Amino acid sequence: MSFISKRQISEAASTEQNLDQLPPSYMYSVIFKDIILEIDHDDNKSMNALVNFCREQNIPETQINLLQSNYHEKSPIWWYTKPMFLYGMLNRALRMLDMKVMIKFGFFIQSLHLQLEQLHQAQSANFQEAFTVYRGQELSQKDFQNLLDSKGGLLSFNNFLST
Repeated sequence: MSFISKRQISEAASTEQNLDQLPPSYMYSVIFKDIILEIDHDDNKSMNALVNFCREQNIPETQINLLQSNYHEKSPIWWYTKPMFLYGMLNRALRMLDMKVMIKFGFFIQSLHLQLEQLHQAQSANFQEAFTVYRGQELSQKDFQNLLDSKGGLLSFNNFLST
């Protein structure tokens, strides 16, 4: 999770400072997301690469086979929320900015992002007023203070919010 306070944004704007002066973890998150969403993935090659990687990580073969043989029959959200290795492995990689793992999951990240975006568009058309949802997130005291200090600023999550 990356925090950029309103003050940092104001200082960057007032001194005509470039956005490249923002914290690296924030920039990596934004750039990675943009790149992953622009890549034209070959689902078969990408799935084979992910399957081979999962075997190297000693993921149970039954889970790997289930994913490989049934991936296109279910939605990305269904797979992400299914109690198996995907959720934990993907979010660990995103939190740690583990590019090797994130690249293996690139096609899945893209599909999941697109499905969440489509659901948001469909649901926002049905709700005229904003509504609040809650999600628990464990934070260190330092991160919690950064969150409070960043009110009105920018916040970047290095994982998917599954609320």
